[in-house]
Parts: sequence; structure tokens; C-alpha cells
Amino acid sequence: MAKILVIADIKEGVLKGSTAELLSKAKALSAQTAVVAIGSNIESLIADMAAAGSDTQYIADDKSLELFSAGPYAACVVAAAQQFEADMIWFGFSEAGKAAAPRVAAQLNAACATEIIDVTLEGEQIQVIRPAIAGKVIQRIQVNTQTLVAVVRAGAFEATPGITGTQNMVKLSIPAPDLKAVIKQILSDASGEIDLADADIVVSVGRGARDQAGIDLVRELARDLSAGFGSSRAMVDGGFMAHNKQVGQTGKIVAPTLYMAIGISGAIQHLAGMTGSKTILAVNKDPEAPIFNVADYGIVGDLFEVIPILRQEIKKIRG
Repeated sequence: MAKILVIADIKEGVLKGSTAELLSKAKALSAQTAVVAIGSNIESLIADMAAAGSDTQYIADDKSLELFSAGPYAACVVAAAQQFEADMIWFGFSEAGKAAAPRVAAQLNAACATEIIDVTLEGEQIQVIRPAIAGKVIQRIQVNTQTLVAVVRAGAFEATPGITGTQNMVKLSIPAPDLKAVIKQILSDASGEIDLADADIVVSVGRGARDQAGIDLVRELARDLSAGFGSSRAMVDGGFMAHNKQVGQTGKIVAPTLYMAIGISGAIQHLAGMTGSKTILAVNKDPEAPIFNVADYGIVGDLFEVIPILRQEIKKIRG
């Protein structure tokens, strides 16, 4: 039976849903499951980790781990993986995961695969599936090492209702601090808007908005829906939007329940960041825009005319 170690994704003292998604997939593969949680004042989350589907909880809880630092973080994961004798170590799709996964793989002499969207087991043979070349092709990769370290793409797996685990806490030794690079402070987005990675609905604005007035119009739609507000690369390059709002291959990968592409043509770079969304709605005045090839619902029209109508209908529905 395979053993899969999932790295718990904790933000502001809350266990994120992506942890349950990874554990559900591990259970679906009939694997033994464990999580490793790293941070400060996180022991209170053990029950949540068990409820998400883990049978063992490795905990590295110390004030020195309050701010993410790739070196100590990786050391904790390696220690947990060795104690658990893990065959696979799965990170969720986050900046921390992408920074730590290669370090963990190097220390464990393991294969490392990023942006995976599926994992299969045939006996003891592990295969992973991942998009490549901005999503133009899908790769099936055979893993020829005993251990796999993987970064799972956002939204690749779904949490299974009713899945449970057992509480079995194991405390890890606290690693020495990384003296080569000391993290002094992490600055959060000061805009007050919902983080794109956490949003259940994402509204993104593209070149069709033309100027700041158009952006503000689309932003109001996002606020009506309590949605994350993103953009295409064109709006970032034009200086209208911050880079942390960019959705795409060189921006953020999102997979919300609803993605609304407003005035976005649908260049391959942008599609690579949002095609995992469960439902896609596109608004564009060009009926030949590539975005309509991936959209579940499309509205051909000028966003300056369409958005006010959408806002009115949303307000009617929400009463």
C-alpha cells in the first residue's frame, strides 16, 4: 500500500480546503495518509487535519516557523517523509510549495513533478499527468524513482464529502534557522480584495476595458459577487493592474467554481491560468475571440453595455 504525505496548507490559522482535496485523492488511491503541518500555534488544527482525511499528523509548531522560509520548511517536510516512509509527498499549488518542493526532492533523491493534474498507480508504478507548453499538450510521465515529490495544480482534485481520518499527532524536532537567508517580514496585499487563490468566484478584466474607468466598472461587478478581481497580462503590462492580480502562465493559476473573463481575448498564456475553473463565463465583443472556445457561457457584446445589465440582474437575484 502506497504512503502519501500531504503538506497542510495553512493561512492565517485556518486549514485551507486544498488540503482536504489532496487527502481525498490519496484515499481514492487506497493509500495510507499523513499530513505535515508547519507554523506557529497550529496544534489546534489537528482535529481539522484528521477530519480532512489524514491518519497521522506530523506537527512542527514553533515561533521560529511563523514566517515561511524554504530551508527550515523543507527540513520539516523531509523529517516527516522519512518517519512516515512516504512514497509520495504532495504540495498544494502555492508559492511556499513551489519554493520548497525542489529542496525536498533533492534531499530525498526523489523525482520532482510540478503542476500535476492527476496521479495513477499501477502496482508500485507511479505515473503523473500534467499540462505542458502552456496547456497545448498533456504529458503522462512515468516515475522511475522510489519517491515522488509533486506540486498539485489548483483545482486538480475534489474533496470527497464524508471522508475522515484519525488523530495521531507526532511532534517534529524544530530545525535550525536558515542563516543564509533570514525572512524578516512578509507583506500582504494591502488592497483589501479577496486573494485570487482563495476565491470561489474570480472576475478578470482584459484589454477590452480600455482604461481605468472600464477597470473600475468590472471591479464593481467583482464586489457585487464578493469575487476575487484579476486581470490579463495586457492590463498588467499597461500599468493598470498589479502583477499579483495577473491570471495566466506567468501569473496565478486559479480554479474557482466560476471564472468570468471580461474583455479578455483568450491568449494561450491566459488560458493556461484559468481553464481548470469549473464554469467559465466570457464577455467579449469579438465573436471569434479564442476565449469562447473554452467558455461554458459566452456573451458577445461590449462590456460597457453588458456589465451594467449583469449587475442589475445579480442585484435582483440577491434581492
